Amino acid sequence: MAVKVAVLASGGGSNFENLVDHSDEIGIAVQVLITDHSDAYAVKRAEKFGIPAHAFERRKFDSKMAHEQAILEILYEYEVEYVLLAGYMRILSRNFIHAFEHHIINLHPSLLPSFKGRNGIEDAFNYGVKVTGVTIHFVDAGIDTGEIIAQEPIIIGENDTLEMLETKIHRLEYELYPKALKKVIEGVE
Repeated sequence: MAVKVAVLASGGGSNFENLVDHSDEIGIAVQVLITDHSDAYAVKRAEKFGIPAHAFERRKFDSKMAHEQAILEILYEYEVEYVLLAGYMRILSRNFIHAFEHHIINLHPSLLPSFKGRNGIEDAFNYGVKVTGVTIHFVDAGIDTGEIIAQEPIIIGENDTLEMLETKIHRLEYELYPKALKKVIEGVE
């Protein structure tokens, strides 16, 4: 039986779509998309798949706690077992993380622990490293510090531009995230 998941995304949702496309082979059923931007293109992708999408814009809530509580209520309503972050650009509170302890998984575009935070690709490129990559990890209370599930490197070519590196990273994300999730899900059953 497929494991019920929610995907949290802030932008275009290409990783969300990739997870939906690979959901059968991963062993998941994407129940709902949560976004923090009502105009996120990820919402259009969810509509295409007939997956409910809910937008919770932070500015519409009195506090971070109220914002996250509204999201948690939706997650409970859909009875999700895992929360998958796919370009979700908000830092989750300890309380939120505690509600899904060891069941929140993030995709990060660098080889952690290097280049944590929101600009991993650009930071690695600007620093001048020759190798970067993609990391899939459990979310803990730190920023990109949770237990690593999977990592894969990418060589930054001498003539690579930032845009070329971004393309390489995204291709690897589409390949690695489903594989890593399958590994986690199969460990559950």
